Amino acid sequence: MFKFLTPKTIKPPFARYSHGVEVAPGKRLVLCSGQVAITPDDHIPEDVGAQTVLCFRNIAAILGEADLTLNDVVRINAFVTERAYLQAYMEVRNRLFSDPAPASTLMIVTGFARPEFKVEVEVIAAG
Repeated sequence: MFKFLTPKTIKPPFARYSHGVEVAPGKRLVLCSGQVAITPDDHIPEDVGAQTVLCFRNIAAILGEADLTLNDVVRINAFVTERAYLQAYMEVRNRLFSDPAPASTLMIVTGFARPEFKVEVEVIAAG
């Protein structure tokens, strides 16, 4: 279904991600908007790890609407508001995605629409 691209001619990934992922012809793509850690009743966890779990839980719900799961994710774009949050984010991501892992980018940003958000995650899935 997917071909994970990690050329031997370039430096290996710094963490658990693939440099690229090729999606086979004829597959559907689902692009998820960035998800922040907010529940339907407006609860926002304080902890970065809990926020990350909720972001991916929201993404899983969106993918479920298209009959896909997190196993169908080929690309992750994640954003955190502090360098100190990188490890907590990556621990959750690494629990949810096995090897070979999706292509991934993680950026440190100055903030989101509401100051209590510490993490935002968007994905592309194929199935």
